[in-house]
Amino acid sequence: MPRFSFQSLLPSGQLHRGVLEAVDQAEVVARLRRGGEVPVRVEPERRWRDLLHLELGGRGLSRAELGAFARELALMLGAGQDLDHALRFLVETAPSERARGIFGRLRDQVRGGGTLHGAMEREGSFPPLTVAMVRAGESGGALSETLGRLATLLERQESLVAALQTAMVYPILLVVAAVGAIVLLLTQVLPQFVPLFAQAGASLPVETQFVIGLGAFVTSYGLLLLLSLIGAGVLARRMLADPRFRTRFDGWMLRLPVVGGLSREVAAARFCRVLGTMLQNGVPLVGALAITADAVGNLVAAGVVRGAITAVKGGQRLAPFVEAAHVFPPRTSHLLRLGEETASLGVLALRAAEIHEQKSRLGLQRLVSLANPAIIIVMGGAVAFIISSLLLAMLSLNDLAQ
Repeated sequence: MPRFSFQSLLPSGQLHRGVLEAVDQAEVVARLRRGGEVPVRVEPERRWRDLLHLELGGRGLSRAELGAFARELALMLGAGQDLDHALRFLVETAPSERARGIFGRLRDQVRGGGTLHGAMEREGSFPPLTVAMVRAGESGGALSETLGRLATLLERQESLVAALQTAMVYPILLVVAAVGAIVLLLTQVLPQFVPLFAQAGASLPVETQFVIGLGAFVTSYGLLLLLSLIGAGVLARRMLADPRFRTRFDGWMLRLPVVGGLSREVAAARFCRVLGTMLQNGVPLVGALAITADAVGNLVAAGVVRGAITAVKGGQRLAPFVEAAHVFPPRTSHLLRLGEETASLGVLALRAAEIHEQKSRLGLQRLVSLANPAIIIVMGGAVAFIISSLLLAMLSLNDLAQ
């Protein structure tokens, strides 16, 4: 019998993770609801073959594809098309065979009398956030407007991620070019001078001896060093997949002088954007927080959001709990408190998201503006040290000849 991994919200407000054997996902959802739990995510258990499939571009949709799906579906429904024709349009214009298959299965299930959010939940290619918002839109009879808000949310998230990735391109290229230049000097240029130094029999400066030894090491063990770096990267990725290590790592990132502030702004932007969008679409606060916890990204911040679920269910307000955690910037709790006092928490959360997104972009630009000169200075100093070591050796040879 198939096994399904699930995440659900217990009556106490805690997040429950586990695995159940069932005929299909609908049975898992029914069993969880009978037990008094609120299903958040139900999907087939991922074995190593499934993980490899996903890494190679598997069955899930990317954030950009999800945004295009929501935007195009909202436009079609807003233009007066029924859901069946809108899904047929998506099938015909799908950018890939994988997306075409997913949209086709959604259409088949909807034509069979099912709901769109139910079909999306059974498909397993849509995150809980997307499914929850579509469920709210169908329940409230405003699916087109809800899909429009969902598309805006996904597009804002994609824009923030793209800004982070774009900003890192130049520093990475700068590091690669500088390291390449240093390796070229050590392995190709420096060996041309070593025989000359050996024939002269002169005592070389300490700096030159160090550079020659370093060049010999890189020439002999360069490939092994490269493989070790790749292995370290793979190991670090696996360690970050462990929630306990990832939580400690995320907490350490939040405490860094410059990067920590940027990490707080990014986490706050995601938290406020998702929470505000969910509340604007009629999702109850407890359910919105449960979905938001999985979308924050930083596990320390996600823990704060999950703790807020228990606090809210116990009658406490959201803003004081968030402020006491000291994870998000003070601006977050101030705007959330104002939203709770004026009964406009969703609107103020979205306003806070805009401010945090702008702060994130400015902080990223500031970080890059500091990193680029630092990289140039460090790498330029390394190249200058190598060249100066060769010049010192050449000058010592001239002194010996005279």
